[in-house]
Amino acid sequence: MSPSLEAASISVRIGGKLLPDAVSMSFKQGQTVAVVGPNGAGKSTLLRVLSGELKPHCGLVRLNGRELSSYSPRLLAAHRAVLSQQVQVAFPFTVAEIARLGARHQGGARVDALVDASLAELGLHGLADRVITTLSGGEQQRAHLARVFVQLACGQDRFGPGILLLDEPTASLDLRHQLGMLAAVKRRAAAGAIVIAVLHDLNLAALFAQRVIVLDRGKIDRDGSANDTITDDMLARVFGIETAVGRAPPAGTPFVLPQAMTTSPITPPAFPSPH
Repeated sequence: MSPSLEAASISVRIGGKLLPDAVSMSFKQGQTVAVVGPNGAGKSTLLRVLSGELKPHCGLVRLNGRELSSYSPRLLAAHRAVLSQQVQVAFPFTVAEIARLGARHQGGARVDALVDASLAELGLHGLADRVITTLSGGEQQRAHLARVFVQLACGQDRFGPGILLLDEPTASLDLRHQLGMLAAVKRRAAAGAIVIAVLHDLNLAALFAQRVIVLDRGKIDRDGSANDTITDDMLARVFGIETAVGRAPPAGTPFVLPQAMTTSPITPPAFPSPH
């Protein structure tokens, strides 16, 4: 079955604000999606709702036509894998053991092969026997990414391509491993998975995503290709940055340079008059 994910008018109330606020969106098989926006826009909360970790106060999320809240945790884990922004491990698991957690209670040659392949793909094969708490932050991040790759593959064996949700997956990675990680997740999309990533780096978002969703104050400001969403006026309106977006040849991929940016006031949201 091809994966499908749909959010219908979802809202989450946080501290008197709605973040997200009546947001609707749907995702297609094989799609790579970047969710971008300023701090406090509701990006991570949106991802938590799409994953089933957080139930919206209003609206609903459907996975393969079925309301997300009706899935058991075990069944949900077989359809989607999540890499959170911060994952703390207090026990002395090795890198290989962390990756194997993605298989839950499964074992055998198939899981062994998935663990080995995921570690090798992320440049961790030589660290398989290292205790994860002895590694750098970036190495730990890649170990947890290997875990969700194993989880996604085990689910795919049972139900077909699934959904991969990533919250700031490049935050602790160096440049080489940022590019390697993006290439690895794009391979999952090429195999049929839906990949949705919260990213702060607009250049990486443009490089990675077929579709960019710009969130601002809980609302969708833009939703489209990188060329259509990462624009001078969006940066001024949403981020309060005055700059000229460049275009990298040959495909015309947008890029932004901090050296060319200046800050500007952000227009406050307009509220209807109470009268």
